[in-house]
Amino acid sequence: MILLDPGARPVIGHRGSSGNFPENTLLSLREAIDGGADAVEFDVRAAADGTPVVIHDPTLDRTTDGTGLVKAMSVEQLRSFDAGRGEKIPTLDEALEQIGATPFILEIKEAAVARSVKSRIDAHSCQRSALLGSFVHSALAPFDRDRYYVSASQRVAAAFYAASRVGLGMPGGFKGFCLSEYHHSLKVVDSRFVRVARESGKPVHVWTVNEPSEARALWELGVAGIISNFPSEMLGERDG
Repeated sequence: MILLDPGARPVIGHRGSSGNFPENTLLSLREAIDGGADAVEFDVRAAADGTPVVIHDPTLDRTTDGTGLVKAMSVEQLRSFDAGRGEKIPTLDEALEQIGATPFILEIKEAAVARSVKSRIDAHSCQRSALLGSFVHSALAPFDRDRYYVSASQRVAAAFYAASRVGLGMPGGFKGFCLSEYHHSLKVVDSRFVRVARESGKPVHVWTVNEPSEARALWELGVAGIISNFPSEMLGERDG
């Protein structure tokens, strides 16, 4: 799978093709794939009944014409809001049906939805096309590392960064990194971090990269995936 190859240079649509289309919608995911993105990234939270729905924020306010907490509303209530251009908040099932066999990074925003995510991944038989990630370490606990591909949580990434300062690797059970180049003012994705990660067989995927020159510099550093709001522009930089 391309997301597990440290030597590959996949372009990954961040929340789909979110620079031009409403983020985390079926339209945005479809446009990223139709535009040639190697993979897509999107986010998942729980509706009131535990159903996984595709949305980044804990509230509706920024990305829809609604207000309030996602976890306080049923799927039917969530689907009554406009997520942009008439698009609705998708369920995880709908998103998985939309992307088909396309590789994807799924960011699990809260531990409460993790087991439901696992059940939907199993139902769609897409264990081998998904790279599952979360800032929340406990959200990754339900996923058996022999059956699912899991990226480093924020806690594990921080430990790996510290180990990389002295040339140590931390193979562990995770398959790669999905992280920002900087954590506040600290540059995390530097030559040492990338070198140790690649030596450990762990690809480094960086978000959110929207400037072609930045993508080029990261690829030259040894980064694998570029996660971008504008995947078509990153493809032009890579393939042009």
